[in-house]
Amino acid sequence: MNALKIGYAQVNINPPLGIGIEGYYVPRYAKGFLDDMLASAMAVQSGAMTIILVSTDHIGFGKQFSRYRAAIAEAAGIPVDNVYLACTHTHTGPFVSPGFGFDQDEAPVYAYADFVESRLRDAAVLAMNDLRSARMGFVTGYAPERVAYIRRYRMKDGSVWTCPPIDDPNIDHPLGELDQRVNVLRFDQDNGQTIVLYNYGVHVDTIGGELVSADFPGWVRRTIDKALDGVKCVYFPGAQGDVGSTNVHPTGGDMNDTEISFDNEMKSPGMARFIGRALAGTILQVFDKVEYIDVDRINILHKIVQVQSNKPTAEDDMERAHLYTKLHNEGRDAEIPYEAMELTTVIAEANRMVRLENGPDHFDLELTALQIGSVAFIGFPGEPFTDIGRQVKTAEGWSLILPCCIVNGYHGYFPTENAFDEGGYEARGSSYHRSVADTLITNGKELLAELKK
Repeated sequence: MNALKIGYAQVNINPPLGIGIEGYYVPRYAKGFLDDMLASAMAVQSGAMTIILVSTDHIGFGKQFSRYRAAIAEAAGIPVDNVYLACTHTHTGPFVSPGFGFDQDEAPVYAYADFVESRLRDAAVLAMNDLRSARMGFVTGYAPERVAYIRRYRMKDGSVWTCPPIDDPNIDHPLGELDQRVNVLRFDQDNGQTIVLYNYGVHVDTIGGELVSADFPGWVRRTIDKALDGVKCVYFPGAQGDVGSTNVHPTGGDMNDTEISFDNEMKSPGMARFIGRALAGTILQVFDKVEYIDVDRINILHKIVQVQSNKPTAEDDMERAHLYTKLHNEGRDAEIPYEAMELTTVIAEANRMVRLENGPDHFDLELTALQIGSVAFIGFPGEPFTDIGRQVKTAEGWSLILPCCIVNGYHGYFPTENAFDEGGYEARGSSYHRSVADTLITNGKELLAELKK
């Protein structure tokens, strides 16, 4: 028998002008707005259990995570463990805590962090007030071509680059395989409102610049809102650590309304519009063909897993790492002999080496598994490579599994083991040992199995 209740709310979380924009290893400051940033909250209830899912237009919550999770729980009147807090990972959103050593005024960052907390409280209260009987359906669509690409490449000289230059003759082949499945959940409330939750793995980094934007998830929201009366849309990003939206061999109209950014990627408001409309099109294609199921049980479980750290070795050049970190923190990147993504990569690697020079030996990472009937979510507190998501999807006993990144914390990249041999930005800057992918896959599947008991 269906016993599901759903409540939903969206609140505006726009920051003040002048605040630092997070996402790159270069300072940026908000000079205007392309569109609104939102936080979306969904209350899910069955029997005595209530869970709050929240998705915000931020790159990720580090230091603020515990504070926000506790605020949501208090406002909703539920245990902290019943909060599933995710970020879309937009690279045109503001800092919520100081970082990267940039010379920026910290006062507006802390003030904005307080504002976000109050807005998340509001969203939780509004979602709880909106609780009403609902039914859930699920379906899988497929993203069209030109939306996503593996962004790590083997070069003809044997090296590995993340985001190599467009049409570089040294490019040989991508290292990885896309997962083009778009997971779609449809929740129909008895008042006629519908909430669509979609899950797909590609970096929310298609704009660049210094104008605040929700990036392509904002375009998906607006497109669905115009196409379907009474339908709201919320995004929970999938495994996307090695997936971007740049075609390194553009043809035809691939360069329409876009330009090449400082880090060799195709970025512009036009790119966000294209990807948002393309994914909205996928949702519209499958919207009427969801499989409805009865939901008489929801559940949420957490597991702390220990992962060995990626400490520098005796062979690593710590003198150079300290020099590059110092130059970068002083705004002197021009003195580091690299350009574009090569520069970003060596800075990320140097920061990692300096950060872990004296430990710790291990990190504790929190995995979160969520059940709504026969549909499961598995949340990772960072950016797993797409193959991690693909492997977790093979867990048995579920109608659909949604791997989600940047859930209940943000702790960087989780590359696959072979990436540590191959190189590239993500692996060279990762805080974690080469075993991190296997640890996440194994424990993620175990947590999903426990969730069903």
